[in-house]
Amino acid sequence: MTAIRPAEPVDLPAIAALDARLTGQAKAAYWQDMLARFAGGPPERHFLVAETPRGVLAGFIAGEVRAWEFGQPPAGWVFAIQVDPKLRLKGTGSALFEALAARFKAQGVTRVRTLVDRKDHLILSFFRAQGMTAGPSLQLDKAL
Repeated sequence: MTAIRPAEPVDLPAIAALDARLTGQAKAAYWQDMLARFAGGPPERHFLVAETPRGVLAGFIAGEVRAWEFGQPPAGWVFAIQVDPKLRLKGTGSALFEALAARFKAQGVTRVRTLVDRKDHLILSFFRAQGMTAGPSLQLDKAL
């Protein structure tokens, strides 16, 4: 069973290492900025980690409540989720998602949203397993 708790600055090396291992890109400065903005930040921002009973980082999730963009009412947005592949299919990702959703609900929002790459079948399957479906918005894109 994993324990879910708010992320702390001391978690940065493990978060950055897990993300680099999974994405193939080292982004320590990005995660440092995310932790600075989300961990212990404004109450609408959340950065949670999951730990194994031995205190090893099993995964993390980050999100925030956003409101009124293009007329949309407040909703919780998931910006990042990663789980150690060795610990997948053991409920860690679901526990992180549920913990974040509970925080969103406590802030009065009734919807949770995210943005995913339509070719990333792993993350699409995960979010669908959490009960998520296509939302009311359509992403538009233009090369610059």
